[in-house]
Amino acid sequence: KVLIHSIVFAPDAVSTAYLYNDIAYNLKKNGFEVEVLSTMPHYNKVDLNKTKFHKKFLGLYYISDYKGIKVYHVPQKKYDSVLLRGFIMIYWHVLSFFLGMRIRNVDVIISPSPPLTIALVSIALAKLKKTKFIYNVQEIYPDFFVNQGKMKSQFVLKILKKLERFVYKHSDSLITIDQNFKNTLVPRMENPEKIEIIANFVDTELYHPIDHPVVNTQLFPASENLKVMYAGNIGFAQDWDPLIEVAKKTKGMPITYFVIGDGACRSWLKSEIEAHQLNNISLIDYQARESIPHVINYADLHFIFMNKKLEKDGLPSKVYTIMACKKPLLVISNKNTPLYDLLENTDAAFLIENSSNNVNEELFTVLSEALNNKDRLKQMGEKGFEMVQKDYTKEKVTEKYYNHISNLINH
Repeated sequence: KVLIHSIVFAPDAVSTAYLYNDIAYNLKKNGFEVEVLSTMPHYNKVDLNKTKFHKKFLGLYYISDYKGIKVYHVPQKKYDSVLLRGFIMIYWHVLSFFLGMRIRNVDVIISPSPPLTIALVSIALAKLKKTKFIYNVQEIYPDFFVNQGKMKSQFVLKILKKLERFVYKHSDSLITIDQNFKNTLVPRMENPEKIEIIANFVDTELYHPIDHPVVNTQLFPASENLKVMYAGNIGFAQDWDPLIEVAKKTKGMPITYFVIGDGACRSWLKSEIEAHQLNNISLIDYQARESIPHVINYADLHFIFMNKKLEKDGLPSKVYTIMACKKPLLVISNKNTPLYDLLENTDAAFLIENSSNNVNEELFTVLSEALNNKDRLKQMGEKGFEMVQKDYTKEKVTEKYYNHISNLINH
């Protein structure tokens, strides 16, 4: 029996939720009993009427069913106030611990980061239940906070670093998503042999090439322009300055940029678009998940411009969905980062190094070439598609999770 303890799960509309939905279902399909400890959806707007939530103890927590898997949801909200955010996070940790104690006969607990503190609850549960604990490092903390510039207190940072080492020491296994992450973690661990690399993946049943995508033509009009797109969180992990600069430089050229989503940088991006009168950038709200494959297929080229301070701390999962739709990528990131290393020598992406002094000029050159050679874009899309089919389908990667958990139980 596997207990998945994650801050997000179905029906929340965020990449880690989609990832763990598929992992949970694959484990169940392969004969494991699976239960999930999570929160009520709170990251993105979702239609809560599509899922039946059963209120327990006057709304202290809720229960839902995901494809035959029992899911416990603790209420959680996004607050602007740091104090309220801290309180609601502590509430979730405490309540999920007591709910976890009620779940019997668990053999393995698995938790993805973030947050780092989730591992403390999972470790306590694992020790008390005499079970194994797997910590899945999707983002490296506290590095992510530090590189964002949000960590001002050296005292708090020292505590978080001690917490990080405690988590690594008391985890029975660490799963991380690429070699760069492993290289970062090895010096911080007493037993680095506990690290297993298992990449993220894409649902190729949902994301696939569509010859005639059906989209909202008011938002995505039929056009011969080169359509350059970003769909996802508009946050600090990306660098938005190059988009503004290249949009200014390509005004009047048959290129249209689409940015779809929401996040901490959306209002800044909106103000820059208005200030520079960049009518070649369309800023669009999140679209329903089922329409995203059509939206991805509508574009000719998809961009991911990584913030150089944060580019080593994560790998955008959208890279797999884009390649699964046979679409090429335009990436700004340095060498020896998860994204650059994944795409280097694949011919599936235009790669511009973040450390270059001529990022904006190189970006303009790439887009000018893409505008005049759409056949090359198709060839690049084919390369990415082949890469996904070979190594990154949900069937192949969730099988690795199943084998890893089985081996851990049997040793």
